[in-house]
Amino acid sequence: MTDLQPVPGIPALKIGDTLVIGDLHIGVEAHLGAKGIHLTSRTDTMFDAVIEAAGTDVDRIIMIGDIKDSVPGSTRQEYREIPNFCDRLLEHFTEVCIVRGNHDTSIEEFVPGAVRIYPATGMSIGNIGLIHGHTWPSEQVMAKKTLVMGHCHPTVLFKDGVGAHISEPCWVRGRFTVTENERYPILPESFIIVPAFNRMLGGSPVNAIGTPLLGPIMNSDIVDLENARLYLLDGIDLGRRETLMVKDRQFKRWNDDENSPRHSAL
Repeated sequence: MTDLQPVPGIPALKIGDTLVIGDLHIGVEAHLGAKGIHLTSRTDTMFDAVIEAAGTDVDRIIMIGDIKDSVPGSTRQEYREIPNFCDRLLEHFTEVCIVRGNHDTSIEEFVPGAVRIYPATGMSIGNIGLIHGHTWPSEQVMAKKTLVMGHCHPTVLFKDGVGAHISEPCWVRGRFTVTENERYPILPESFIIVPAFNRMLGGSPVNAIGTPLLGPIMNSDIVDLENARLYLLDGIDLGRRETLMVKDRQFKRWNDDENSPRHSAL
């Protein structure tokens, strides 16, 4: 069985000698700048975090979608920073892979030819399937024991006695409710949602009443979200999602709809 280990304090997952991250959204600062919010790029900071998370025992990195931020189109920041980011990864890892996300239109234009690009339907490592999460995976990926995905930018929302809110990135671990359905002859036993690697994104609270998670899988009846467990980046087990639900919903969720104004949750 392939071992899965979240990296303490960093939204990254180790699977043997492979590091898995997702939702980098390189170029988000350009969109914020267009709104009058001018921030320094975090791309170098993210690279440093990748190297810290990898340690000395990782040879391959897999980015499960949304390497770039703009959708549709692209920004100068993306054309400048994504190629350099990938070049630096190739200097450190023997293999760099991308599973296409919904923001990764024309990602081939941005990355060196040595970077391996997989379709949005996913890829696998042993008995683990890897997808971004915005579309249905292939039958081959869904036949794996565990499904790892991003896309949701999961956070957990805390509310104190006076109604103040704070949210923190979190891991979501849960199980599938059935072993097969009309779409797939075999379904995974469990799923993991990886927090967004770019901490500037904020996120979408997974414990806010009335707020659905993103993607077709998380909005289907084949996963048991109520009994999914939420974990902070430091490994603290917060318990089952259904015991952590927040009624007073004043926190704006991450907006990943291509037809809506971008980053309305920031």
